[in-house]
Amino acid sequence: MLANDGQLPAPTVSTVLLPSTPVPISSEGAASSSRSASRPALSPRARPSTTSVTTAADVARAAADQRQEKKARMRNTPHLPAGSAEPAPPTVMYWSRAPVHGLLPARKFRAHTSTLVDSVAWIFGGCDDHGCSRDVYCLDIETFQWSHPDLSGDWPVPCRAHTATLVDGKRIFVFGGGANADYYDSLYILDTTARKWTHVAIQGPKPLQRRAHTAVYYKGRIWVFGGGNGVKALNDVWALDVSVPVDRMHWEEVHPKGKRPAPRGYHTANLVGEKMVVVGGSDGRECFADIWVLDLEQCAWTSVATVDSYRRLSHCATQVGSYLFIMGGHDSQRYSNDLLLFNLITLQWETRPYAGRPPSVRAYQSSFLADSRLFVLGGFDGQQAFDDVHILDLAASAYLPQVTSFAMSSN
Repeated sequence: MLANDGQLPAPTVSTVLLPSTPVPISSEGAASSSRSASRPALSPRARPSTTSVTTAADVARAAADQRQEKKARMRNTPHLPAGSAEPAPPTVMYWSRAPVHGLLPARKFRAHTSTLVDSVAWIFGGCDDHGCSRDVYCLDIETFQWSHPDLSGDWPVPCRAHTATLVDGKRIFVFGGGANADYYDSLYILDTTARKWTHVAIQGPKPLQRRAHTAVYYKGRIWVFGGGNGVKALNDVWALDVSVPVDRMHWEEVHPKGKRPAPRGYHTANLVGEKMVVVGGSDGRECFADIWVLDLEQCAWTSVATVDSYRRLSHCATQVGSYLFIMGGHDSQRYSNDLLLFNLITLQWETRPYAGRPPSVRAYQSSFLADSRLFVLGGFDGQQAFDDVHILDLAASAYLPQVTSFAMSSN
């Protein structure tokens, strides 16, 4: 078992202070008063004919009403604790732990999958100290409430290190995975609207049994790369046509042009435009630091030359605009909770400051992006698995520019 020498960093407390006095609304009000003063006075004939007489009692009642209204407003105004603490810089990303509630998961999460459907994350499979699971849990990312949905149909067997790919915004395609010494090539579809599992029996050629592979969805096909089958690491590419009815779905092995990446599993793959970006992984002997891009339109591999390099396996990677956010993983020596940013425009690594308390060191976690928040769920640090949920607030969308081009250097 790999050693865990990571230390949990001390928490950083940051508090946003509410202003104690009203903020001026610029000089527009003064200009309006000046314009009103410059208007010609109404003639006696044009003035209103009614007159209002204000007594001292009226003034007292109005003042009392204003005081009551002010008290009511103050009761509805949030007052944050630690008012004397220094506020966090407004442009720094901030880590926090989500205050989850509801029907909490009965197990920890390691080598599971998390798939965001609208505002609900669907978590499937994975393993803990008691073995692999086929449980499904849902996390509402707006209320932070856990639930355990009732599902029907043909359930998958317990598995870990599978893939779960969202198609058409509601169907999750689960492929491969394994448990103990078993490796799978099975395909299941979870309809999150009908809440029903379907086992799909594909006719014809299909990929070898595998786990620790990756999958992305592009133009009606699910593209699968790499993984391992218990005998060797793999670097083949397969595409599943999911644009047709279930009984007509079929696999096709794809043979991209160019030099292929070395066989690997426990890497990550993200779809960026029409390209699949592969980061790291391992063949069981070596932990890789390389980055590869598969152009799905041209069907060609390209390697990316970077100045810096970081060995990673069993990490998580999430596209945030023109960056890939790489969190955690293992570098063949230790578990990590580092946050690395890969710039998809310059094709170079960057690091950025953050505040708050990040997740502890871990690998085999899952992640997804929701609005301007990056969620990280579960993981394993070599000794224990986790069920916690952490959020990285991306600080006023500082890292959310849209990717309009994707140039790259090759070697």
